[in-house]
Amino acid sequence: MSYYFSKTFNVSFDEAVEKVRAALAAEGFGVLTEIDVRATLKKKLGVDFRAYKILGACHPESAYRALQLEDKIGLMLPCNVVVQERAPGEVEVAAVDPVASMAAVDNAALAEVADGVRAKLESVIDKI
Repeated sequence: MSYYFSKTFNVSFDEAVEKVRAALAAEGFGVLTEIDVRATLKKKLGVDFRAYKILGACHPESAYRALQLEDKIGLMLPCNVVVQERAPGEVEVAAVDPVASMAAVDNAALAEVADGVRAKLESVIDKI
């Protein structure tokens, strides 16, 4: 089982980030965190890296349900979405597969929540 799903687009990096944010919002997600990996690596290590952002997305209703079922599930939240430039004008968007990450937890009700979040994240990538 893969731990992510992804798709490559022929758009600019900034356009991809904006499209991801809009698609996440359309599916009821908010972006809680944004990590600019390129800027962080430049600042901390002085190295150049491709455009790469990690968006920590949360679907509040699903997160609430999951937290009611497993009090430590916050260790696996939020759902990360990666936007990275593969080449100029070629950007890959990848999302964590919550079903794969929740497989470590033996809770059938939690698996149902993960299935719903997976469907929403797949829809996000399809809408870009």
